Amino acid sequence: MEIRDFQRMIGEIYYRRDVERGKEKTMLWIVEETGELAEAVRRNDVKSIGEEIADIFAWIVSLANLYNIDIQEEVEKKYPGYCVRCGEKVCVCRSV
Repeated sequence: MEIRDFQRMIGEIYYRRDVERGKEKTMLWIVEETGELAEAVRRNDVKSIGEEIADIFAWIVSLANLYNIDIQEEVEKKYPGYCVRCGEKVCVCRSV
């Protein structure tokens, strides 16, 4: 599934509820899920880590839908398949 397909699916299922909740409360859900991910990482609970990453991604997609942002387009612009600092396919930058 492409990112765009997932974003469309999440919109079809949840957009009405997301609009009712609003942008700020949707952002708060992202923060809450990020806290849950941090806890799963602290416990080294790989199963929960995967679930929380999926939750965070879905909430980010919901927020993008509320702002009418095409995530796939934005990702492709920001991460074109090479390091934007050094221009190499495998980054050789000395510092982060």
